Amino acid sequence: MSEAEIPAKRAPTRRRFADELPFVAPAQRAPKPPWLKIRLRTNDAYKSVRRTMDTLQLHTVCEEAHCPNIYECWGERTATFMILGDVCTRRCGFCAVMTGTPGRVDPQEPAHLAEAVERMGLAHAVITSVDRDDLPDGGAAHFAAVIQAVRRRVSGCAVEILTPDFKGASGALRIVLAAAPDVFAHNIETVPRLYRSVRPSSVYHHSLSLLEQAKGMGAPLTKSGLMLGLGETRDEIREVLSDLRAARVDIVTIGQYLQPSTGHLPIHRYVPPEEFEEIRGEAMPLGFRHVEAGPLVRSSYHASRHVQRQADSTATS
Repeated sequence: MSEAEIPAKRAPTRRRFADELPFVAPAQRAPKPPWLKIRLRTNDAYKSVRRTMDTLQLHTVCEEAHCPNIYECWGERTATFMILGDVCTRRCGFCAVMTGTPGRVDPQEPAHLAEAVERMGLAHAVITSVDRDDLPDGGAAHFAAVIQAVRRRVSGCAVEILTPDFKGASGALRIVLAAAPDVFAHNIETVPRLYRSVRPSSVYHHSLSLLEQAKGMGAPLTKSGLMLGLGETRDEIREVLSDLRAARVDIVTIGQYLQPSTGHLPIHRYVPPEEFEEIRGEAMPLGFRHVEAGPLVRSSYHASRHVQRQADSTATS
């Protein structure tokens, strides 16, 4: 792969959370095991997605969060759109997205994103966002506008949204669900004991409540994600999975935490593939419709397949 084909990185013009965490020397970072090795490959589809995002001035979590699956997903003409800008108002210890004071919300973003969905020929669009605690509704109305724009432009395209917790903004969840997304997702991320360092501006039980409320308000499918390798125990993982199922979550994704930089939270350990499979085996009997577990699994990884698999299992049950 030529140097020109490597994904461009924005200049760090804003302060990242990494600047405020204790420095972790490179020598302390264990080398990645073989099962986390990825091929840096680009094809015509990858380049086409890159052009689409650049032309329409859109952001993707694939780039902003340094997702290891970007080459595979973009190479298959899929991507996870990130709306409401590329600057987050929170400082989570695991996240590579820049933090600081966000700019204004782009009123053209819904139309541009819908155009991108059409250009890419997507049948299942995944849309997430930065946290926008500076907005009265946390960005809920903008989420709704994006969903509606996609529906108007690409009839029949399923829309999956991965939202923040909206900081408890009154009516925010109702605004989003009124736009009728096909999948409502919100990531629990880690076990309660680790929230203070992993998600310092969030509350575990608030996230659980958001998922439960979404189901109660009529969300057809609810989904959440969990990272491993931050120091959680198997018993704690089991408790979180039990909590998610009690909140009537349908789909769960479980993947390996990867440290974005030496300034982010260190990796406690690399979880082997067979352990992910064991955890999946423990989760399915709880009643989830689908559980995707593996080292490189992320919230939106194979998202359309998650929905199709649960639909197939429902049809045959």
